[in-house]
Amino acid sequence: TPERKVAVMGAAGGIGQTLSLLMKMSPSVTKLSLYDIVNTPGVAADCSHVNTGAQVTGHVGPEQLDDALKDCDVVVIPAGVPRKPGMTRDDLFAINAGIVAGLVEGVAKNCPNAIITMISNPVNSTVPIAAEVLKKHGVYNPKKLFGVTTLDVVRAKTFYAEKNGLDVNTVDVPVVGGHAGITILPLFSQATPYAAMSDEVLDALTKRTQDGGTEVVKAKAGKGSATLSMAYAGALFADAALRGLNGVQDVVECTYVESNVTEVPF
Repeated sequence: TPERKVAVMGAAGGIGQTLSLLMKMSPSVTKLSLYDIVNTPGVAADCSHVNTGAQVTGHVGPEQLDDALKDCDVVVIPAGVPRKPGMTRDDLFAINAGIVAGLVEGVAKNCPNAIITMISNPVNSTVPIAAEVLKKHGVYNPKKLFGVTTLDVVRAKTFYAEKNGLDVNTVDVPVVGGHAGITILPLFSQATPYAAMSDEVLDALTKRTQDGGTEVVKAKAGKGSATLSMAYAGALFADAALRGLNGVQDVVECTYVESNVTEVPF
């Protein structure tokens, strides 16, 4: 398989640490570049001891951003602040928009052909911001910018399988729309294997999928948001992107992208 360099931007955070470990475990990754504004050397040292092939480097602070991103194939962005109880994903916008813009600027300069997988919330807004930054630098390719909605799919599969007594490993549920509240639309009618459900059950499953993040925020009681399941979903999607790059056929994932299917641009 070809050599592939992957960067995790925000590697010392709640999602970033677990995501870094999961990417270190991926056989598709040859170089793993970990970036954050603090604590990255420790996370990199820790990850580097794992006996898998990927070579780990740690980069800390804006002056090391270029090194972190140079020649990357895939850039995963979980950077930013997490949600606290009472916050919507929109409340994160003011802070995370600036963080994302700075990182994507780095991508435009150092690895303009990289695939960007955006985890930082609100995804419905950070993806369009990334697109504008890339356009400004003349390197925007709509086929290489993805909002990671995989956690919605992961949740929908889990809840659907549990409810219907199915083996979760064989279940597939497409989820369309966006990645916030009512914009998350699990298509249980298209799920495989198909299980007939009453309207009440359908409504409850849809709502639980939409509010999955809030469920975790509440359960953590001010100590964070969904980090473990998000890291898992983020790694799943990054791995799919790498397999696609490497020419594996029929790699299909739901994701938030530029689209002309409806009047909304993404």
